[in-house]
Amino acid sequence: MKLTWSNFSFDFSQKTHIMGILNVTPDSFSDGGLYFEKHTAIERAYKMVEDGADIIDIGGESTRPGSESITVEEELRRTIPVIEALAKEIKVPISIDTYKSEVAKKALDAGASMVNDISGLRFDPEMLEVVSEYKVPVVIMHIRGTPKNMQVNPVYEALIPEIMDYLREGIRLAMKSGIAEDKIIIDPGIGFGKTFDHNLEIIKNLYEFTFLEKPILIGTSRKAFIGKILGDVPVTERLEGTAAAIALSIVNGANIVRVHDVKEIVRVAKVADAIKRPQNS
Repeated sequence: MKLTWSNFSFDFSQKTHIMGILNVTPDSFSDGGLYFEKHTAIERAYKMVEDGADIIDIGGESTRPGSESITVEEELRRTIPVIEALAKEIKVPISIDTYKSEVAKKALDAGASMVNDISGLRFDPEMLEVVSEYKVPVVIMHIRGTPKNMQVNPVYEALIPEIMDYLREGIRLAMKSGIAEDKIIIDPGIGFGKTFDHNLEIIKNLYEFTFLEKPILIGTSRKAFIGKILGDVPVTERLEGTAAAIALSIVNGANIVRVHDVKEIVRVAKVADAIKRPQNS
């Protein structure tokens, strides 16, 4: 399975690809405020590329549970200057983490070359047109509700089938709008309208999502379910738990992992890949 666009090409049969998280926000759950200033964000991106990131995912709005939406203007103010600066300097694709079509469009104009939409193309109908027009890859993620209310008693009759149906419909909408089938990535949405047990069930059964025949992205990095397993440790002490979740996700079918700790997870992925595909070791 391959993903090819513009000057970039990912061959998922060769290795798991690493998406480095760059939150230019004051309030993200793990690193809010650390890279809010332009110069610190740029330095952080350089370091992630140096450490082996294959993609830099830039987000200007926190989507942690209970978070409030911000205006398009504020999201643009936070993200566009960073994207403009990095696009001239780094040699890996930049992804814009947004569900707003206007932000996606301006980010793509500024040098981003991929869209990561937590709503699975549902919150803003015009996002379909933007992605189709620019012919870029898009991550279609599953979410139950909105970031503000998604963790208020999420209930499913059949977790995996319901998530797969949501993603399948997102794929259908994308292709109907002219988005090429080989530009679509899926994400089951760990922590987005999921309980502790739901998150574990998704990772355990991740292989089922391979039947959708799309690259699978998963984001477990430093999330609350890991903290809970480890005895309610803070986000700064969840690296080992994140590594375990990612290794199992890779073995179970993940092609892209979205992480904060790039250097360490590059190493984890290399080992997981070698075990999963011993012929490449």
